[in-house]
Amino acid sequence: MKQQIINLLQQMGTVEFWETLFHSFRILGPVAPILLAMVESFIPVLPLVAIVTLNVAAHGMVLGFLYSWIGSSLGSTVVFLFWRRLIKPFVLRFAARHPKVTKAREWVNGIKWQALFFIIIMPFTPSSFVNFAIGVSDFDEKKYIRIMVTAKIIMLILLSLFGQSVVQALKNPAFIIVAGLLALVLFLISKYIKHKNNLD
Repeated sequence: MKQQIINLLQQMGTVEFWETLFHSFRILGPVAPILLAMVESFIPVLPLVAIVTLNVAAHGMVLGFLYSWIGSSLGSTVVFLFWRRLIKPFVLRFAARHPKVTKAREWVNGIKWQALFFIIIMPFTPSSFVNFAIGVSDFDEKKYIRIMVTAKIIMLILLSLFGQSVVQALKNPAFIIVAGLLALVLFLISKYIKHKNNLD
C-alpha cells in the first residue's frame, strides 16, 4: 500500500500524468466542467481556483472560463434561492430571540451593492457564505443575482489567467513564477477588500 502511494505521488509529479488527466476530462464535454463548478457552491471546502485551473487545462482559456462561469453562477443561484425561499422564514424566527443575529442581518440588509460586488470578486471568499448571508437577509433578490453573475465574470477571468499560467508551467517551469505572482496578487486583493469591509 505504501509503495502504491509513493508510485502515485511520483506519477503526479510528471507532465504525462497531468496531460492524461486533462485529456480524459476534456472528452466528457461541457457538462462535467459546468457541474464541477456548480458543486463548489454546495461544498465550501472545494477550492474554486483548482476547479477553474482544471477546466482551463482541459478546455482552454475561453471555454474553461465560460464553463466555470456558467457552473459557478448556476450553483450560487440555486443555493441562494434555497436559503431565501426555504430557510429564511426559520432564520427570522430564530433572529427574533438573538440580538446578534438580528444585528448581522441588519448589516447585510444595509450593504451597498459596490461593497457586495467586490466581496464576490474575492477569489478566497466562499460563495456558500455569501449566498447564505444574502439569502437570509432582505437584500433584493433580482439585484443580488445580477450583481453576483456580473462579479463572477471578473473573478473567474482572474482565476482563468491563473489557471492558464499553471498549465503553461507544466510545459515551461518559468511560468511557475507567473502563477505564483498571480496567486499572491489575488490573495492581497482579497485581504484588502476584507479589511475595507470589516470582514477580517
